Amino acid sequence: MSRLVVIIPALDAACHLPATLEGLEEGVRSGLVAGWVLADGGSADTTRELARRAGFHLVTGPRGRGPQLIAGAQVAAGLAGRDDWYLFLHADTRLEPGWSAEVRRVMGGNSLRAWAFRFALDAQGAPARRLTRGVNWRSAALKLPYGDQGLLISREFYEQLGGYRPLALFEDVDLVRRIGRRRLSILRSRAVTSAQRFARQGYAARSARNLTLLARYYLGADPARLARAYSR
Repeated sequence: MSRLVVIIPALDAACHLPATLEGLEEGVRSGLVAGWVLADGGSADTTRELARRAGFHLVTGPRGRGPQLIAGAQVAAGLAGRDDWYLFLHADTRLEPGWSAEVRRVMGGNSLRAWAFRFALDAQGAPARRLTRGVNWRSAALKLPYGDQGLLISREFYEQLGGYRPLALFEDVDLVRRIGRRRLSILRSRAVTSAQRFARQGYAARSARNLTLLARYYLGADPARLARAYSR
């Protein structure tokens, strides 16, 4: 039976990591999760200490989700069998209870497909609900989930596609585009992401900025320049 290796890129994620790990526990208890890797980008907090205590295989790579995901997948390849799968998950994202049964079910099907989770925020209120509806529409209609919805993909398919590229931003969109709309589906289970960034910057302002950056990416802008704009 195929099993799952979880790969988490992280940077100063100590405040979020315990909840993320708690959400993964049901997969560990059921034997679905064969191992997990934390790809750290140089955290200054206790992220690495928490990961070691939780039994992660820890790798430190260049800062940036693209390079960190690549480093994590390289370690995961040593833990996964040829028929195993990868689950890429952000450090501030928690899977809701029941996810492991659905994941186990789809892993028994076509290995040349990929799945993302439905999007949710750990916040209430109208702005959070509007954003959630918009993201889930984009994911279902355009088959364009972002990395905070996770990515479930077989090792075979990941390697066939060439894996993540070392992009400073939109490494998730780049891989999803190579997967293709016909080979990507959205799970019923939800990935609950921290709303902290949206609350701090404003839901409308952050959403508008993200859409602007995405449009510039599709028009061919340099991801490194976009990453600098994203950080500002």
